[in-house]
Amino acid sequence: MKTLSRRQFVTSTVTAALGTQLGMSAPAKDGHYIDAHVHVWTSDTERYPLAKGFKKKDMAPPSFTPEQLFVHTHPQGVNRIVLIQMSYYRFDNRYMLDCMAAHPGVFSGVAIIDENAADVKGRMKDLAKQGVRGFRLYKGDQEVSAWLSSPGMQEMWKVAADEGLNLCLLINPEELAAADKMCIQYPQTPVVIDHFARVGMADAITRAHLDRLLHMSAHPKVTLKTSAFYALGRKTPPYTDLGGMIKECRQYFGAQRLMWASDCPFQVDPGHTYADSISLIRDHLPFLTAEDKAWMLGKTAEKVFFGA
Repeated sequence: MKTLSRRQFVTSTVTAALGTQLGMSAPAKDGHYIDAHVHVWTSDTERYPLAKGFKKKDMAPPSFTPEQLFVHTHPQGVNRIVLIQMSYYRFDNRYMLDCMAAHPGVFSGVAIIDENAADVKGRMKDLAKQGVRGFRLYKGDQEVSAWLSSPGMQEMWKVAADEGLNLCLLINPEELAAADKMCIQYPQTPVVIDHFARVGMADAITRAHLDRLLHMSAHPKVTLKTSAFYALGRKTPPYTDLGGMIKECRQYFGAQRLMWASDCPFQVDPGHTYADSISLIRDHLPFLTAEDKAWMLGKTAEKVFFGA
């Protein structure tokens, strides 16, 4: 989720920690949770070249493979995961797809495609056949209204509605109004909003920003990731300062449209742990019922990304 300038891990610390824990990756026997947002990449840039504009030194940590991921997920009972295409590879989704194929039943995928390329519909349908259940959208340097109104983007919203594929929006609070218009124009398109639309990332959680996010609950096809706790609010475990925002999201969206996600590997940046993230939902918010937790920690993501 972070921009590259904010993605600078203490690489030696993370790598050393992973190296000492690789023997701990046996799945928890009672694992049933789903992490709805994780990025993976490999140091093998010969087989999986980086996209233009990225260099190997940009990869921090140098790799975050499924095996490294499982060190964190399995001890917490997380045995299914939604992979989000990493920006290092841009439109080349091969590494994510290969990870999905190597671990049947474990991963679902959210791909990135070039909406301005030819045959957007064909590309989306082809990736869906390979297990992709969503497509990540982010505007980059474009003006948000021009970006969303482009012919290719309009085609993506139409195809997503026709094929039941999710459009996953990485957007800021100021951009929610444009997303709202698209949801009105394409009411049958399933939409997932990543990371609370980054409310509380750049500055404090404000009433105006939160209200913009809560307004999106008026669209029945919109679901929300309660995720990236390390980057929001006080940005300090146990993240209970986010409880008020989560409570209001539960009130407006209902737990059936909320899904927890870690945003690994950034959640395991020094000073944060994977357990810190899942514990907020599982252990620290007394207003969440057992049924709420069941939806947020698994059932919503299962419905949205695993076809259940």
